[in-house]
Amino acid sequence: MSSFDMSQYLNVFMDEAEEQLEIMDDGFIKLEQSGEDPDLLNRIFRAAHTLKGASASMGFTNMAELTHDMENVLDKLRQGEVSISQGLVDILLECLDTLEEMKQEITANGNDLAIEISKLAGKLKASTEQSEDQAAEIDEEKSEEPEEVAPSEENVESAIKAAEMDLTEVEKNLIQSADIKGYYVYRIIVELNLDCQMKSVRAYLVFNNLEDYGEIIKTVPTTEEIEDEKFDRSFEIYLVTEEDTDKILNIVKSISEIADVKVSQVFLDGEKPAGIKGPVQSVEDYQNPVKKDADKPDSMPQSGAKVPKKQISQTVRVDVERLENLMNLVGELVIDRTRLTDVGDSVRGKLGTDDLVEDMEEITVHVGRVTSELQEEIMKARMLPIEQVFKRFPRMVRDLAKKAGKDIEFVVEGEETELDRTVIEEIGDPLIHLLRNSLDHGIETSAEERLEKGKPAKGLVKLNAFHEENQIVITVSDDGRGINTAKLREKAVKKGLISQDAASRMSQKEAINLIFYPGFSMAKKISDVSGRGVGMDIVRTHIEKINGIIDIDSKVDRGTTFTIKLPLTLAINRSLLVKVRENVLAIPLVNVVEILHVEIDRIKTMHSHEVTVVRGNVLPLFSLSKVLGWQSDEDKRTKLPVVVAGISDKRVGFVVDSLMGEQEIVIKPLGDYLGQISGLAGATIMGDGRVALILDVRGLVAKTEVRSGYEQAN
Repeated sequence: MSSFDMSQYLNVFMDEAEEQLEIMDDGFIKLEQSGEDPDLLNRIFRAAHTLKGASASMGFTNMAELTHDMENVLDKLRQGEVSISQGLVDILLECLDTLEEMKQEITANGNDLAIEISKLAGKLKASTEQSEDQAAEIDEEKSEEPEEVAPSEENVESAIKAAEMDLTEVEKNLIQSADIKGYYVYRIIVELNLDCQMKSVRAYLVFNNLEDYGEIIKTVPTTEEIEDEKFDRSFEIYLVTEEDTDKILNIVKSISEIADVKVSQVFLDGEKPAGIKGPVQSVEDYQNPVKKDADKPDSMPQSGAKVPKKQISQTVRVDVERLENLMNLVGELVIDRTRLTDVGDSVRGKLGTDDLVEDMEEITVHVGRVTSELQEEIMKARMLPIEQVFKRFPRMVRDLAKKAGKDIEFVVEGEETELDRTVIEEIGDPLIHLLRNSLDHGIETSAEERLEKGKPAKGLVKLNAFHEENQIVITVSDDGRGINTAKLREKAVKKGLISQDAASRMSQKEAINLIFYPGFSMAKKISDVSGRGVGMDIVRTHIEKINGIIDIDSKVDRGTTFTIKLPLTLAINRSLLVKVRENVLAIPLVNVVEILHVEIDRIKTMHSHEVTVVRGNVLPLFSLSKVLGWQSDEDKRTKLPVVVAGISDKRVGFVVDSLMGEQEIVIKPLGDYLGQISGLAGATIMGDGRVALILDVRGLVAKTEVRSGYEQAN
């Protein structure tokens, strides 16, 4: 058998290790909350067993040993020999942290030898209250125990005559030699899952694991063909070993993405060898296994038989950079679709209802429909479930609650909600700060305090995500103290952030939004969780960076809810097109609150700024032309179109020359030559070929020097 290059499978191993670690991390938290759930325990055990086998196959001995020790503890939990406790979960989570360190060490240095595991191994043994000798004995017994029940006779196909097999004389001589020396020779048929991504990798893991217990004398197809994935879903291995059929079956089944395994002992004469389970199977039965198990859904199909695929979701891994390139190409198509429509309108205006014009319009409509469908499919390919972010939080909440001495129930909903991966990359940090805020400031310190308020002793923190129109909404809520706006005003005045007069005239919403002010904190003392007044400022900055909006709803002693609204994607969005001095500008709809037509006699001057009153609230007005530094002619209109833009609690009215309507645009960067320009987010190409600038509302608001809505109002 030819040797495999281990390095080419490192990325596959790392992906699988990450997956198994996530299963265990999530499982341990749920196990602590729900108690000894057999299904949950089995799922965690299988993850540990799979990681142990994969790490051993790759030669990462420390990782294999640590997962082996964890596997022993988990098996005792399954058998009821040990009870779940907070202390035991603490140790298991500490093991997970160490495994994560090993993973990083492997990425950096190619091995896990620098990570010490002896102390953790001792803690695991002590946690089960077994002596060192007893633990070692159990380790030996359990090390190769499968996650499944003992194999049934349908997996062990009994004995097969070597004379009836397609074996060479050399291979038959090897079988005879093995028989004389007391070894077994097995024919192992391995069937992979229908959706197995890298068949050669799974085959390599099978070979590598079996070689630890014997010698492979033949494979069908050949090892070279298996390495090149020149086989369907199944392959055969002829193994010489001292182990029994159960052991061989369990070794193969410990590897993931294995659909079925059948083991048969090969013998030289017509007599059934000693120790074989079940009746001797005939050669005819062996050659037609599907005939025997025709009614079983997991039976291995005959050669050439079509495998039904309607029950399996076929997937393929695509490099992120390739998706980005596809998105850019689709963006170009969206631009050309708009241009094609405009050109078609111009041609019809010149030629009228000509047959050629109608043909062109028909093609334009078809290209537009196909482009829209292609754009939608590419957008879906870029979408990921927000579970990618949410799955890290249960462990974090548990650790913080334990450190603060608070009893907290953490509920996560809407994990299946999907959004663009670029948005997912940005939303993680804000959610961490919001959850920390709920745990530290929101939930009361003691159960007695909560009971006095008529609330359950256990605090509730809830994280939820759902779609709403063309946005994703994420809420972080708690049933804690709520936000006391009177104390917020008092603290803000004391810190010199606002005047006493301004504080007294603030609305409830304006006072709550004080917590976003840089350096503002209500914490009585600084801790490693909060208190420096930077967390909420980071939250708002990150959310505004991706054109999102955050809102707060709070009631004293009832709790607080933070609501974040985000665009589904940052690459293509709908914008409001306006015209300023013959220039077309695009304002993202996510930042457009409303559109007004303000009569000139309703515009007043306050503190050197033009303002108007809208539904009882003072709205500052700015000429968009002046904000962008363009010269503007004297405006003689009696009614001005105003776009009311919003960032968090700030509302600013921008006066424009005219409104052009909504349009889906593709955001293009300005490029390194121009660099970052305050107030501009990028550019797009219009249907007539002109370039339109996309406005950055956050930068525009900063340009107006309006620090907050309430400062202008007062």
